[in-house]
Amino acid sequence: MSWQAGNRLRIPEASAEILASLGEHRILSTDQVGAIHYPDHSPRRTQQALAYLKQAGFADYAETRRSPRRVWFLTDAGAYAVILAGEVKERPKVLTPKQAAGPLTAHTLGVNEVGISFLRAARERGDEFAPLSWRHEVAHPLNRGRGRARRSLIADAVFTYVQPEHREIAVYQRFVEVDRATLSVERLVAELARYGQLYRAREKQGGEPLWSYYYHSFPPVICALAGASREALNRRLDVARGLLAEHPALDRAYDVEVYFCLLDDLKDRGPFAPVFRAVGEPDRVVNWIGEGKNG
Repeated sequence: MSWQAGNRLRIPEASAEILASLGEHRILSTDQVGAIHYPDHSPRRTQQALAYLKQAGFADYAETRRSPRRVWFLTDAGAYAVILAGEVKERPKVLTPKQAAGPLTAHTLGVNEVGISFLRAARERGDEFAPLSWRHEVAHPLNRGRGRARRSLIADAVFTYVQPEHREIAVYQRFVEVDRATLSVERLVAELARYGQLYRAREKQGGEPLWSYYYHSFPPVICALAGASREALNRRLDVARGLLAEHPALDRAYDVEVYFCLLDDLKDRGPFAPVFRAVGEPDRVVNWIGEGKNG
């Protein structure tokens, strides 16, 4: 369907919000759309909203080989509609059906599951965390070089969570990494250790940290593990924590905190449950803000 034909349908506000989520989060399963936008409705309501957007030509789906069998993404017309609605600042990236159902599908859906876990917790607690509070593939410069000399760290996602506390407001930011056990544990450790490089990166010797242009303080890293049996993931978690605790890239990065969890635990119990284990604290299990106990 053409953009003009779709525009005549007058997109309802709720549908525009779904398009904004698809634009920001690349792909979403039907269940994820429901969890984000229709948490108190039946699955049928989500299916109706998505069918409307497909009929309008603003969204489409791709069939995958594994569960979830259907993932949704923006069309060109949908990306244009999001811009016109003022929901986002930049034109969203538009995927082809092949890309939407490609090798990164499970990883992208996993990143979204992390965001949805925090969204659910915020709704239950009255905190502030919205459907667009997590951003995918956020690039951070490691130097001020140009062209081939430029180096950067791309976080799987970054999120901001706001927690009202009496007359004060606590603002938490986190880097998010999702590991689906497709890399060797050594490669995983090397990727996470690069946050030590980001922490030490300066505009010039003795200058301000490059990350300070984006964050008030250096965000801790949350790494959610998935893609293997629980036994295998726990073993991977323990090995990765041990290697990171002795990694030279973190020796001089004292304020870099890395927390591991199993994605299934985060989804089932939520981020305020003690499902996280921090590098350097082998006997402590904590929630996402570091509150917990020995165990």
